[in-house]
Amino acid sequence: LFSICSFQMELEALRSIYEGDECFKELSPVSFQYRIGENGDPKAFLIEISWPETYPQTAPNISMNAFFNNTISLAIKQSILDKLMEEVEVNLGTAMTYTLFEYAKDNKELFMENQPTSVGNNISVGTHEIVPSSKKRDKKEQLSKTQKRKLADKTDHKGELPRGWNWVDVIKLSKTGSKDDE
Repeated sequence: LFSICSFQMELEALRSIYEGDECFKELSPVSFQYRIGENGDPKAFLIEISWPETYPQTAPNISMNAFFNNTISLAIKQSILDKLMEEVEVNLGTAMTYTLFEYAKDNKELFMENQPTSVGNNISVGTHEIVPSSKKRDKKEQLSKTQKRKLADKTDHKGELPRGWNWVDVIKLSKTGSKDDE
């Protein structure tokens, strides 16, 4: 009875905490996924946690076998799972799914520090340093000339949209009424 009650309470808490969070996905009432990092981030990964019948007295099942993680080396996956299991040991007997997701978010950089971002950037020869991944992130998406012109027409000299660009013009709205209104 206790475990069913704590299951339900944790499930409701997770639903309310992560409501609207596109990184969180409830696969079933006892199985959840959370994406750590943004889509397109080479160091993003997905954690799947499922609760056995004896949870939270026993450890939840934690998996990184999702297709999303296929670019992450097995050593990195195992390292992340080992660190998460250490956190599980500390929290055994309490609701810990939220704690594990937040722990992974807080330690994402530490977990993924040895994960190559792409094969070409991480080859080092002799004493040369590895190309930092921050340079890769600074690259902006390529725009066509037409897209650049449209963007320039919308923005000021700093590249920012002017104040009120998305406001509705009340006068235009009143003029668009039907002839019967007049």
